[in-house]
Amino acid sequence: MLGSLPRVHNPNVLVGYDTSDDAGVYRLSDDLALVQTVDFFTPIVDDPYTFGAIAAANSLSDVYAMGGKPISALSVVAFPGGGDMDVLGDILRGGLDKMIEAGCAVLGGHSVNDPEIKFGYAVTGTIHPGKIKANAGARAGDALVFTKAIGTGVIGTALKRGIASEEAVAAATASMLRLNKDACEAMLAYDVHGCTDITGFGLVGHAREMAVGSGVTLEIDTASVPLLPGALAAVEAGAVPGGLRNNRDFAECAVDADPAIPPALLTLMFDPQTSGGLLISLSESDALALCSSFPEARRIGRVLPCDNSRKALLLL
Repeated sequence: MLGSLPRVHNPNVLVGYDTSDDAGVYRLSDDLALVQTVDFFTPIVDDPYTFGAIAAANSLSDVYAMGGKPISALSVVAFPGGGDMDVLGDILRGGLDKMIEAGCAVLGGHSVNDPEIKFGYAVTGTIHPGKIKANAGARAGDALVFTKAIGTGVIGTALKRGIASEEAVAAATASMLRLNKDACEAMLAYDVHGCTDITGFGLVGHAREMAVGSGVTLEIDTASVPLLPGALAAVEAGAVPGGLRNNRDFAECAVDADPAIPPALLTLMFDPQTSGGLLISLSESDALALCSSFPEARRIGRVLPCDNSRKALLLL
């Protein structure tokens, strides 16, 4: 749909929707720009406080993926008029506490009467115009580093079906609650060429955006991609969310996958993540240093030149 809209040129728009980036960036001066994003969704855990906190962490993630610093947020709330206001209060409190952890001020928000609960934030951050970490900057010869494990989508589906282990749910929840603030600060110590956070389109979907936007091919070693405990078991039990199937239908045409990859592992590459990690493209030497300085970071692949004989993504 965005492709059908007229393009409006504004010299101060440094990052728009053209490259499917994580957030928009608008220049205010030679040394200051705003990073803006919005995200909200339906509950993915039973506890309302935890849901609010996860929604906040997820909304903040796009600013961190650009290398920015979140400064303010506006809440977006959909809640049934006859619903339990204590539940709404817990959601708002969870979100506020996570925003306070991030050092981001909640200025207000907007709510609507809706039978289906939804919650999230519109977040504004700041960044130097010359230090933006867009998803379209990956360079041939770079290494790919990832900062979280994947599997939140299938574990969430397993939870809804009553087949998820306590260990799997606890690990997925802890991952979704963890801000990408520390990962962002760690990567900014190095010369990062490209970055994106892995959320609803899954690892393959967001890696595809990086590859296409950068004009390169990304090679991912699937055996090196960290997985949440219970993620493979969830796939093998058939707990595959509709979003995963949609991701696969959309992005699989851009993928050349080694037939030796176990089917359940390949499926997880398309799993939609909530508050997922950062996928970072940087030189091999900087990647080694980043993985040493930030223990959660894992090298999962490399960036190759693009040519007509290769697809956007190679999965090994």
